[in-house]
Amino acid sequence: MAVNVLHDPAQRRFQTEVEGVLALLDYRLDQGHLVIAHTGVPDAIGGRGIASDLVRAAFDYARQAGLKVRPACSYAAAWIQRHPEYTDLLG
Repeated sequence: MAVNVLHDPAQRRFQTEVEGVLALLDYRLDQGHLVIAHTGVPDAIGGRGIASDLVRAAFDYARQAGLKVRPACSYAAAWIQRHPEYTDLLG
């Protein structure tokens, strides 16, 4: 299930709302790197691939912005293992 992920650069966050429930990915910028700090999907909307959509949006943004990515949260670190097409962005 692909969801509409919105980027809020002021809050350094990617987010989506499903059935009135907010899911988000928080990041920070560090010397040309987008560091994924936290990916959170509440249990009420879990198991639908929403976290994957959030992480993919962050990697796609990093590619477009010319940034490298550091997946500091455990979910993002596991995600990159399943998506080798994004490993060129690791740094």
